[in-house]
Amino acid sequence: MGREAGAADGPPSRIRASSDALRSLEDRIRLGGGPDKIERQHGQGKLTARERVTGLCDSGSRFLEIGLLVAYDRYEGQAPAAGVVTGIGIVHGREVVVVANDATVKAGSWWPETIAKILRAQEIAMRCHVPIVYLVDSAGVNLPYQAGVFPGQFGAARIFYYNSIMRRYLHVPQIAAVMGPCIAGGAYLPALSDVIVMVEGTSFLGLGGPNLVKGATGQTVDAETLGGARTHTAVSGVAHYAVPDDAACLTKLRALVARLPAPTGRPAPAAPPVAGAAPLDTLLPADHRMAYDMHAVLRAILDDGALDEFQESRAREIICGDGAIEGIAVGVIANHRGLVPGGPGERPRVGGIIYPESAEKVAYFIDRCDRQGIPLLFVQDVSGFMVGPDAEHAGIIRAGARWVEAMATARVPKVVVTVNHASGAGYYAMAGQGFDPDFLFTWPTGRMGVMEGESAIQAVHGPAIAAARSSESGALPPELAAAVDGMRAEYEAQLDARYAAARGFVDAVIYPEETRAVLAMALRTALQNPGPHLGPFVLPPLASVGAPGARGGPS
Repeated sequence: MGREAGAADGPPSRIRASSDALRSLEDRIRLGGGPDKIERQHGQGKLTARERVTGLCDSGSRFLEIGLLVAYDRYEGQAPAAGVVTGIGIVHGREVVVVANDATVKAGSWWPETIAKILRAQEIAMRCHVPIVYLVDSAGVNLPYQAGVFPGQFGAARIFYYNSIMRRYLHVPQIAAVMGPCIAGGAYLPALSDVIVMVEGTSFLGLGGPNLVKGATGQTVDAETLGGARTHTAVSGVAHYAVPDDAACLTKLRALVARLPAPTGRPAPAAPPVAGAAPLDTLLPADHRMAYDMHAVLRAILDDGALDEFQESRAREIICGDGAIEGIAVGVIANHRGLVPGGPGERPRVGGIIYPESAEKVAYFIDRCDRQGIPLLFVQDVSGFMVGPDAEHAGIIRAGARWVEAMATARVPKVVVTVNHASGAGYYAMAGQGFDPDFLFTWPTGRMGVMEGESAIQAVHGPAIAAARSSESGALPPELAAAVDGMRAEYEAQLDARYAAARGFVDAVIYPEETRAVLAMALRTALQNPGPHLGPFVLPPLASVGAPGARGGPS
């Protein structure tokens, strides 16, 4: 396939243009509250959240940030990353989930989206059975938005519910470092962890601060005496270690992680990089509606570019096959794009559309991977299920339900990356967010919605447009033209990958050139739990709880 316009001697490709815009946005978000707030944090003798994450993780290792774009387009830009850094880092060679309050953003207070990000991080730790480290530095609930933080099934209380499930039943290690304020209900997050480290002079842990105590009881007490590091390690016994500063705290945390039992089921060593694969940023066409070679995309992701296709000659609009990513076996399900010749007497099929035969093919492939314990990789570029009498008479509903059931009940890890379209019920079948895939990523070019804007315009305004076109003038009335233009602009904004990421519909927007490394890290993380991978967590059999040495029994 030829190099797309967008090479060094032409205008930037669609992927490169989208990636450049995303990098600019990410750089701004990573500044948190801005240079002045960072300087203030340093003036207090404290590192910023991102500096703490860097110091916790192995030098030069990848940090897979989850939810960086969440809430970036809300609150007039005052809540970058929703005031909390979440993701997966490498500490002493093992994957660890990290949650770090960003005190440069409204003193690390909790917005509604902060809760959602913390819950997602906890779900990753529970589902994958990997340790979680909390770097706490938060003034508590952002009071003007308390209605979105405090009540509800997925309000702040859910964090403590997950704390308790991990502690009592799942035995997922939880390590908390109080590196600033930790006030009111938020104090239960470290209290429900296995180990608490506090920093002398800068940390505070308490159900109420000095001002609240003065108002409630009339007592005057300073913060250090009320809930400082020495108080909680020497008097109350709430915390376990006191350290002099942030650097010492991070050293202590790394030591605590290092002494945890080694993870079981670690995948094989990484395979060498792919040689000779086309650069991924050249493989998509300038127009998202045009055809391209999905096999070329897969060759650039899989080890040695090798895919052993499953039923290669049947239902070719969907690609199923076995490959590997950095030595980890995966079952690949990907949408072909472009016209696919039909069988004898059949019309050509449209790639990206799911037909009855393709649904049956994928359902069988998923069941086979599930039986053999092979993780599933869904590479999404799907527009939906086929409609019309031929599809209905062939049982498209039954076949689609068979696919969805196989995907939803598969016990192996499921990882998703959207490269172009994720539309209609096809998005659901390709392991959409509602089906709890272990990780859900998108390229900057990913477009997620019920349908494309032009299709929506035809669904809503089609008859009026047709009537206007057949009129004497053949022109759209101004009101209709304005409505069409407004709907088109609204859909373009909502289909953008950044819109999905801002609302937590994906875990991260990843760059094409990082796809292999990100997918390998996600797979290594997920495979630390041998299964089942169903829902945010699966309790061990209650009969085993309490049995010495049984997984899920008391430590």
